[in-house]
Amino acid sequence: MTDDTLLDWQPVPPPPRAPLDGRFVRLEPLDAQRHGKDLWLALQGPDSDPVLWDYLPYGPFAERSAFDAWLAGKQASDDPLFFTVIDAASKHAVGLLSFLRIAPADGCIEIGHIAFGRAMQRSPASTEAIWLLMRQAMDELGNRRLEWKCNARNARSVRAAERLGFTQEGLFRQHAVIKGQNRDTAWFSIIDGEWPAIRDAFLRWLAPENFDAQGRQRQRLEAFRGR
Repeated sequence: MTDDTLLDWQPVPPPPRAPLDGRFVRLEPLDAQRHGKDLWLALQGPDSDPVLWDYLPYGPFAERSAFDAWLAGKQASDDPLFFTVIDAASKHAVGLLSFLRIAPADGCIEIGHIAFGRAMQRSPASTEAIWLLMRQAMDELGNRRLEWKCNARNARSVRAAERLGFTQEGLFRQHAVIKGQNRDTAWFSIIDGEWPAIRDAFLRWLAPENFDAQGRQRQRLEAFRGR
């Protein structure tokens, strides 16, 4: 396809403010009042990840009142559109993530603002939470392009993008100033032609038979993309 190729293309709908259900988690539109207490404990409590906020443009929060005010602001936003991650077993809120840079006319959308409590990190729940947004963006809404961006120094986010099947497109040097520090931004994407193979790998990885009695994966997600 060349840059001047004419497309039989119609704009896609924006993501709805509606829940998404998985096996390990449920994504609910952020509700600061209902989710605030759990999220404070998961993201700011004594057992939270001390480096969680290092590469986010906000936080950490010294007081609960400031955190609640921040949540309320995010709840009111349509872009980014925030979702709370609810653990299916405990029914507690354990993290946040969002759609952003929502461009229905172009069929382009990004996943970001990911803040998972320590219990979610490196777990099937964290992968499924992102998968639910990926599936909605590409299958249900019909976007052409799904984006992931992060600070190039954020090794955890870079590894996550690669594991999830995103392709790195390049580095935007001196792209932003975040918390008084330079940010070079690594850009990743999945386009619609790549999506079917990536979706198939997720479905195989998430299948119950890929997990043992303790919930540990038998094969890594990347292994299914290699088939």
